Amino acid sequence: MKTADFRGEINPNGQIAVPREIASQVPPGEKIEVLIRWGTTDDDADWREAGRRRFEAAYGSDDSVYEQLINDASTR
Repeated sequence: MKTADFRGEINPNGQIAVPREIASQVPPGEKIEVLIRWGTTDDDADWREAGRRRFEAAYGSDDSVYEQLINDASTR
């Protein structure tokens, strides 16, 4: 599973524009899951960013073996 997040707005016609740099990472026709949050403050964003940095700091290069196993069809 891959994830990306961004800030945006819902247009009056109900559409959400996905930034090009994020949309270009998703293969055409790929099923996606969308989560919408609103009412957050800048404090919430700061806490999320701090949590993300702490989580990513604990990720070691040795952990990439799991990603290799997930993506390797011969192990299924």
